[in-house]
Amino acid sequence: MTIATLGAVVLDCPDPRALARFYAGILGGTVEEDGSDWVDLKLPDGRTLAFQEAPGHVPPKWPASGDSQQFHLDLTVEDLDTAEKGVLALGAKPLDTEDPARSWRVYADPAGHPFCLCAC
Repeated sequence: MTIATLGAVVLDCPDPRALARFYAGILGGTVEEDGSDWVDLKLPDGRTLAFQEAPGHVPPKWPASGDSQQFHLDLTVEDLDTAEKGVLALGAKPLDTEDPARSWRVYADPAGHPFCLCAC
């Protein structure tokens, strides 16, 4: 028996519209906004990634040696090099991308949230 189902994953950020467009560039989907401080990204698979304006937003630190990274997204890709070029062109910042033997690389989105590109 389940108690609930997952609705949306919500990211606090200073500019929800800009961050929704960033993730739409990576994941596809449709940005839906109603003029408030909340923006939904409706993904092609039916899930929702949402963005909420947080004027005092402080991005997590990477690596989180004494601070919490809060959480991160793992995004599955077929080719790490191609995906890396795409996310960097959209405004991602590399955080941990130097080890060519790994099947994942870490970036920060424009609001500073860490996310990983993971080769499938």
